[in-house]
Amino acid sequence: MNSFGNFFRITIFGESHGPCIGINIDGCPPGIPLTEDDFAADLERRKPGARGTTPRKEDDSPEIVSGCYRGFTTGAPLTLLFANKNVRSGDYDHLRNRPRPGHADFVAAKRFMGFNDPRGGGHFSGRLTLALVAAGVVAKKILDEVEIAAALVQAGGRSDIEAAVEEALAAGDSIGGLVECRAKNIPVGWGEPFFDPVESVISHLAFAVPAIKGIEFGSGFAAASMKGSEHNDAIVDESGKTASNNAGGISGGLTNGNELVFRVAVKPTSSISIKQETLNVKTGKMETLQVKGRHDACIALRVPVVIEAITAVALADLKLMTK
Repeated sequence: MNSFGNFFRITIFGESHGPCIGINIDGCPPGIPLTEDDFAADLERRKPGARGTTPRKEDDSPEIVSGCYRGFTTGAPLTLLFANKNVRSGDYDHLRNRPRPGHADFVAAKRFMGFNDPRGGGHFSGRLTLALVAAGVVAKKILDEVEIAAALVQAGGRSDIEAAVEEALAAGDSIGGLVECRAKNIPVGWGEPFFDPVESVISHLAFAVPAIKGIEFGSGFAAASMKGSEHNDAIVDESGKTASNNAGGISGGLTNGNELVFRVAVKPTSSISIKQETLNVKTGKMETLQVKGRHDACIALRVPVVIEAITAVALADLKLMTK
């Protein structure tokens, strides 16, 4: 389904080349100051513009159509819309019978019996992360003193991100990346074991972001090769502060008062200009495919603010569950 959350519940809708995309937030508390201007900073961070990102330009200006009155949330469902204006749907005509390798084209057509909107990836497009960022802006207002920051720490397996992007552009290829997110000032005890521990809630939302293929918390997969004496975080005071943070700020599925730390792996963009082989689903024969249109050479460049947003949404829901 297209909804997530228990007390702070979001529903996402729209397609990349449809009239609009948007988000509905149910459970947003009343009295939160909110105007269209509040979204500007985070939405700007998600926009293309850096070298290696798509040349598609959109206003990305939100329209608040419900749940807000005289600059404050009302407690009713909050609905935000974003118009799609700069579309070039003709770029995708040649893909209708020739699904892109690595993309959702093939499975989407099968799942929805060919009735899905294929333009720009339709409902599977990274364009919809715009709505997630908007939800994150509202969620951050619920979290008070909690501070969330994410950054791209590797691209194409390298810490020299600029050089990695330039090589991908020169080759007509794409690269993935590693994004690290940190959140501090989270109280002890948020989370609901066994099925809503902090890791599960954040991971569920992380995989709603197109191109995310993996996630690890704290020392992550390195923990598999550590000894207990190495991995255990010694508690040093009554606030729960620990000498190390291999747990990534989570113990037993609950926040433990330390900094929340996790990393997500972002796969390379599927749409590349290099010629590839794919199946023509109409003829049943393999054909050469060369993707046209406007695409990111490194979508990971635009992912950090999206990861901050889904972290805020997850933590807002957990906070409201804890009250």
